[in-house]
Amino acid sequence: MSNNKLQIIPLGGLGEFGMNCLAVRWQDDIIVIDAGLMFPESELLGVDIVVPDITYLIENKQHVRGIVLTHGHEDHIGGLPWILNELKVPIYATEFTLAFVDGKLEEHKLLDETELIEITPREKFTIGPFTIEPIHVTHSLVDAVSLAIETPVGVIIHTGDFKIDLAPLDDKPFDLHAFAEYGKRGVLALLQDSTNVDRKGYTPGERAVIPRLDEIFNQTKKKLFFSCFSSSIYRIRIALELARKHSRKVAIIGRSMVESSEIAQDLGYIEVPNGLLINPGQIRDFAPEQVMVLISGTQGEPMSALSRAAVDNHKHAKIDPGDTVLLSSRIIPGNEKGIFRVIDHLSRRDAQVIYDDGQQGLIHVSGHGSQEELRLIMNLVRPKFFIPVHGDYRNLRRHANMAMETGAVEHAIVIEDGDVLELDKDDARVKDKVTAGRILIDSGSSIDVVEDLVIRDRRILSEDGVVLAVMAINKKTGKVEREPEVLMRGFGGGDIAEEAREAVMKTLDGLTSEQKSDYGMVNDKVRADLKRLIQKTTGRRPMIMPVILEI
Repeated sequence: MSNNKLQIIPLGGLGEFGMNCLAVRWQDDIIVIDAGLMFPESELLGVDIVVPDITYLIENKQHVRGIVLTHGHEDHIGGLPWILNELKVPIYATEFTLAFVDGKLEEHKLLDETELIEITPREKFTIGPFTIEPIHVTHSLVDAVSLAIETPVGVIIHTGDFKIDLAPLDDKPFDLHAFAEYGKRGVLALLQDSTNVDRKGYTPGERAVIPRLDEIFNQTKKKLFFSCFSSSIYRIRIALELARKHSRKVAIIGRSMVESSEIAQDLGYIEVPNGLLINPGQIRDFAPEQVMVLISGTQGEPMSALSRAAVDNHKHAKIDPGDTVLLSSRIIPGNEKGIFRVIDHLSRRDAQVIYDDGQQGLIHVSGHGSQEELRLIMNLVRPKFFIPVHGDYRNLRRHANMAMETGAVEHAIVIEDGDVLELDKDDARVKDKVTAGRILIDSGSSIDVVEDLVIRDRRILSEDGVVLAVMAINKKTGKVEREPEVLMRGFGGGDIAEEAREAVMKTLDGLTSEQKSDYGMVNDKVRADLKRLIQKTTGRRPMIMPVILEI
């Protein structure tokens, strides 16, 4: 590489939404900004998560000095276990983000061998030739920062995910002054979040949802099930405050929701009055109008607490006629089918489901800045070079065009994953290309890389075989019309074929008629139970394919 050039190398997040990861290099020193994942499209069968290809970082591992995180969402921290299996480097993040990272690394048995370093807005720290100042920004998750990075050729600013909320619930407003100060001093390059580049105007602050949510609390006559992203600490806080105002006890259900709310309480982002929280087992001890259930599963995940409650398959969360279920979140593209499946089940319970209020009021606001906020930051910073990040190519291109229209930017450059952008004080251009792409992960009991779907299928079929579980189910009645058949090929599983068939039958017997009509749930349950049985008895991990014959 040119010794007097700064290199910016995106490894994920430019050309897709998710798995954000970007390397910044000066000579023999590399820092990495974020290490995210994305969730697979439905056609990626057998894949649990997707992470960026870090071949470039592995090839240069002796030069990687650390990973700096902007905030704690999965698309920014979810790839850490995969990356830290390959690179032993320190992690720099704010207090709340580190709390999320701590749990994730402990789950993957990486905590003891990873150095976690807390950073604080406006307090500079140095990694090699880079001096980094975190700048407090507002987002749908608390404790988020942008990064102003002083390099030998000038300052670059990476916004991370942000919206400009000047009156957030934690009274820590967006730090516009810091951006303005850097703008006065001069900024070489601005890397800005492109997520909401299509949205005109400004993104409303978190407080904007309070009036409509308050109205829903006031109108709800029985139990209220409140579902939002478990990382939406502001929204959880609003729900708890409204529950207290309307004299409702609160039960928190769902692993992710429990963990997030506990972390937020421990770090002072949520204050819970004595007596407000009850154990899930106490829900029936109170009148329905005295209870709010804070529950995870707002995206219709098949085995989430809300999905199970929707088909009467949760020990404590029972949906009764007249209950209200509020989905205070956006529908993430690709999740529509699962979400509407859950809504259908809830409707069968005669519950009122509120998921899209139209013009009645806001039940959810985005965590990403809209066009006017993007323009405001551009005008404050006035960078020489503008580089859009985080989004599909069409978002990046539109963002670059918009930046040039503001007149605040000298040059806008669209780059994609793997491009090597070289900068100095006067010039910026793509000079090279490194390996970039997606690594498909089957998490299972360990982290297994799915190098290529075709290669993976061939390897599994040749080494571990395939299992077909064939079931005939009447969609209208949910009745299993005949005993299931289990076919095993490629790993000598004949000895446990009968045991496997009985396991499938037991799984089906444990489902209600309504659950059996939900083929997504049947597939997940049968696959999980067979996987557990076969791994335990044979040590093999065959490809398991439930096949439902609809009668």
